[in-house]
Amino acid sequence: MDRTVISELATGWASTADLLEGLDEKDWDRPTDCPGWTVKDQVSHLIGTESMLLRRPSPPAVDPETAPHAKSPTGLMNEAWVAARRGNSPAEVLAEFREVTDERLQALQAMSDGELAAPTKSPVGEVPYAEFMKVRVMDCWVHEQDIRRAVGRTGALGGTAAQVSLGRFASSLGYVVGKRAAAPEGSSVVVDLQGSNAQTLAVTVSDGRARPTRPPPDQPTVRLEMSTETYACLSAGRWSSDEVITDGKNTVREGQEVTVAR
Repeated sequence: MDRTVISELATGWASTADLLEGLDEKDWDRPTDCPGWTVKDQVSHLIGTESMLLRRPSPPAVDPETAPHAKSPTGLMNEAWVAARRGNSPAEVLAEFREVTDERLQALQAMSDGELAAPTKSPVGEVPYAEFMKVRVMDCWVHEQDIRRAVGRTGALGGTAAQVSLGRFASSLGYVVGKRAAAPEGSSVVVDLQGSNAQTLAVTVSDGRARPTRPPPDQPTVRLEMSTETYACLSAGRWSSDEVITDGKNTVREGQEVTVAR
């Protein structure tokens, strides 16, 4: 059993804690790309998820009318953990983040290989517990990036957590191209990611399905060029395609013609 996911979580949580340690009071109150959530709310959410995995008691439910940004039962459940900490100071929230992630690491390290391999319900269906924890690596990294953008402190774009996250995002490219964009039969899309974790992704529509293509075609129907940060923000739903195009964060190449989206 590959147990590297435990060290990946440990590294990610340490990175987040180090980032938070350097923030001032105003930073904790800055809004983030998650509607309705400040930096402190982001940390409270991370505390809540790991607390649930430790089977700690849930806080009282929130009134949906007080949290219009929570669009689902899961969103309202997450909001309860956030709301319960809105009166806490940044120092208290940071201390709790360190405490809960330390306990989670101890629990993970104590798990046997069989426990890590056991089928478990997760946001991506029933998967081995270790695979569920890969999803946690991605989620924690995404929220750390939310905080970094809010406070203007870029970082953690080139590490293992970023690689895990980009890999999960890349696995859905076929669905995005084939289903959501309804690309026609025979068409191909190449996405060139630049900067940290630079890589090339490609899918081709064949028999009604968009499948990964290796090596990427030399002359795809469409080639997209963007930073790994932009791709992550699009994949995680933090930025819309309209925002990316308006801000010029994506270059679109159709056949041999080049259009810079600005």
